[in-house]
Amino acid sequence: MDPAAGYGRLDPALALAKERYPLITPTPCTEEDLLRVHSAAHISHVRMDGSVYPVALLAAGATIEASRLAMKGDPAFALCRPPGHHASPDSCWGFCYFNNVAVAVRGLLERGDVKKVLIVDYDLHYGDGTANTFVRDSAVTYLHPEGPNRVALLSHLRGFIEDEQADIVAVSAGFDRHIQDWGGLLTTEDYGEIGQILGAFARQRCNGRIFAALEGGYNARSLGEAFAAFCTGVEEGLVSK
Repeated sequence: MDPAAGYGRLDPALALAKERYPLITPTPCTEEDLLRVHSAAHISHVRMDGSVYPVALLAAGATIEASRLAMKGDPAFALCRPPGHHASPDSCWGFCYFNNVAVAVRGLLERGDVKKVLIVDYDLHYGDGTANTFVRDSAVTYLHPEGPNRVALLSHLRGFIEDEQADIVAVSAGFDRHIQDWGGLLTTEDYGEIGQILGAFARQRCNGRIFAALEGGYNARSLGEAFAAFCTGVEEGLVSK
């Protein structure tokens, strides 16, 4: 069975979100939104899968809505499937169809809402689709923090963003590096620290503008716990002095 579509995989995260935050039902994105990143041929190819296409539109729409909320100073998390960071302009793989974060970021840039974006992708896997989308775009910096252990990875993240400037932080939030997931590296508390680091960056450099969208994470329990820790960390980072 497709591990990205396991029944109930988002239930623990959704339950925690309902306890702590207001929920917003998204609307599907438009083809115009998708064309900012993807070719018409790629969109047509995905449309042929009648079961995936409408859900993929909702996932991109949710991420766009999260980015709009962030522009108002309200941090937001698109708790959606399918993920997107392996979707390039003309191709996709790894359970992805449309690049949710890239579509949202391109919309912000093309509307003139921002001039510079930092995308942090802490998923276990490198977001080749996101990197491919923005490889020649100086308005976007893409970071996939790496390290042989948890301390090194967090250090890489801190060191990289120390001198970065951006108008908004977009986060590809993958939780499959959790010690109880495929990556077997990060603790739940580490995800809270990542949230604090990025929340503080958003407060110091971006007027508090930060949004995230779900990427990987295949253990339902650890995904929920890490999601909650990350969101709490972002909140703490946004208010810490």
